[in-house]
Amino acid sequence: MTASAPAVAALAPSADTGGVNGVALTVLIFFFVVVAAAGFWAARWRRPTSMESLEEWGLGGRSFGTWITWFLLGGDLYTAYTFVAVPAAMWAFGAVNGFFAVPYTIILYPIIFIFMSRLWSVSHRHGYVTPADFVHGRSGSRGLSLAVAVTGFLATMPYIALQLVGIQAVLEVAGVGGGGNWVAKDLPLFIAFLVLALYTYTSGLRAPAIIAFVKDILIYIVIIVAVIYLPSKVGGWGHVFDAAEEKMKTTTNAATGNPNVFIPGPKAYWAYATLALGSAMALFMYPHSVTATLSAKSRNTIRKNASILPAYSFLLGLLALLGWVAIAAGTKPVGLDGKVNGQLVIPQLFEDMFPAWFAGVAFAAIAIGALVPAAIMSIAAANTFTRNIYKAWIKPEATVQQEAKVSKITSLVVKGFALIFVLTLDKSNAINFQLLGGIWILQTFPSLVFYLYTRWFHRWALLAGWAVGMVYGTLAAYNVTNKATGAPFAGSVANIPVIGQLGYIAVTAFAANVIVAAVLTLVLRAAKAPEGKDETIPADYFADAGDPRVEKLAVGPHETTPSA
Repeated sequence: MTASAPAVAALAPSADTGGVNGVALTVLIFFFVVVAAAGFWAARWRRPTSMESLEEWGLGGRSFGTWITWFLLGGDLYTAYTFVAVPAAMWAFGAVNGFFAVPYTIILYPIIFIFMSRLWSVSHRHGYVTPADFVHGRSGSRGLSLAVAVTGFLATMPYIALQLVGIQAVLEVAGVGGGGNWVAKDLPLFIAFLVLALYTYTSGLRAPAIIAFVKDILIYIVIIVAVIYLPSKVGGWGHVFDAAEEKMKTTTNAATGNPNVFIPGPKAYWAYATLALGSAMALFMYPHSVTATLSAKSRNTIRKNASILPAYSFLLGLLALLGWVAIAAGTKPVGLDGKVNGQLVIPQLFEDMFPAWFAGVAFAAIAIGALVPAAIMSIAAANTFTRNIYKAWIKPEATVQQEAKVSKITSLVVKGFALIFVLTLDKSNAINFQLLGGIWILQTFPSLVFYLYTRWFHRWALLAGWAVGMVYGTLAAYNVTNKATGAPFAGSVANIPVIGQLGYIAVTAFAANVIVAAVLTLVLRAAKAPEGKDETIPADYFADAGDPRVEKLAVGPHETTPSA
């Protein structure tokens, strides 16, 4: 795609071959082939006796050290859609909608340091693969475990779809996808999906772990070059901020009717703060975040990563400001359908301002940035379905090999659903469902995090609190309508009851969740309701690699299981 302001395009004209940026597309294809080959080769990397177990296929043998885990977590948390959506929100709506992502990732790391190291220890001790595994072991409640599993599974699905949206945005800017038939329009996305599906099926979590190295190196190079080179081409950072402030003061959000915000004022404090806090609390409740965490080889690996991952927050802050650079540059993110599409603003900025070959590198960084999290998310969703739905409710006698087989097949189905979602539904639906997924996943926080420290909350009370939070959050999000079209689920911010300020719906639902769980716990304890069996002991939460109680015992040909 070559639509742009003429003055900007003149700065660094890119090759124009009938609407297709041939040089950029060639560079993108080259890097895609390289990472695809790496994905398939990953099946041989640190290859165990057998890949036919969730321990090996789904968690990489729980063997990843500090640097591999760092790249894997970075690739998992900072997705292609992050690199597309955050600056796009800055470009369209300003700081409240976009820049809150920076403080939320800073708040996130103490959560990893404190909570996730305990979850790693108890999971290492008992062989837990998913968050719902731990909840079941701690509470003895199949119902509460199922609620956590289903919530995680559903919340992850649109997240995977958005990674494909990121790839689609890059292809569209490169000029691919404008044909009148499905072959010309959708075949590149089908190829990307097929390669992703195949190397995930064969290599499991080892594939995104390897590819994350390439992805992160490209992302760092592109963003550092962009924040140094691009502002100098549009008049400097002073002009960038002036242009952004002028746009934000003179425009409104058509969907919500709220004014856009350059720097959050008093009326935006609650929205900004609750979005940051709620998003930080929610992110590591997603199954894919837990999967990346549990793949680490030691408890200390998690803590080291919590200390060095803020480097990504610095990168994200720079990236977010590129949305305002695009304002100063006069970038026109017009899709091949002739309509303005804010999700194209960063790829379009790169094509307009960079030489074609470096635009191709930037496109590759975004596209590969989609492959890593999409693989991890599909693996995590598949593990959740296999362990907490298939084995827990459908076939309790399933062997280790059967678990692995079902999980591999499920990962293909999950990616297929995401592809259908992207090709058949409006992109705003994927975005809205992902916002809803964030509201939902936060409602699993009490069951997962509270249980890491205490069993004071009754299992039935936690289930009731989860249900209240889910219902309230869903209805509140449904009632946020698009002012222009009347469509529901147009945002994730609404008035907070009692306080009367705009805030993140997920946090309000979470508060209702906790209040209901606390009150019902008192009632159920007074009624002496059954507590359920806790299979953990206090020492489990401090176990580390080499713990003598955690041994691999052979239970059959090519099968292993942790002793408990």
